[in-house]
Amino acid sequence: MSLRLKIEPKGFSENDSGTRLFSFAVVDLARSKSYPQNFVCMLPLHLDANGKVENIFQRLFGDKSVEQAKALLNKALKSEDDSDVKKEVTRRLKLLEPNPPLQVKCSICGKKFKPGWVRRFRRKYCPQCMQKKYGDQN
Repeated sequence: MSLRLKIEPKGFSENDSGTRLFSFAVVDLARSKSYPQNFVCMLPLHLDANGKVENIFQRLFGDKSVEQAKALLNKALKSEDDSDVKKEVTRRLKLLEPNPPLQVKCSICGKKFKPGWVRRFRRKYCPQCMQKKYGDQN
């Protein structure tokens, strides 16, 4: 299979921002050279690495769907000349990157930790400083 992305402009967004919308079609150049005959599927905007949200792209490529999408987008980034298309491709590449876990600084010791919830307020103290400050009051 010789897969590529065919990027077509769909139009403009409905809000007043004036941004262009694009559709990303995955095509197989081994089938045919013209577009409708070599269509495989559409590249979804969001891919879940766990495979919870299943779409045709994830059914076709399975566990390798995220890597395949990154490879297709990187190829398209190198071959495209239009700046709007490049901007959209880089935006989609960023969407494929996993978000780092949220970490905050402890107000007392300055150590970074993952915040938890205590009643209705977000903690500003790491578990060790919370234990030192409040002891068994929780």
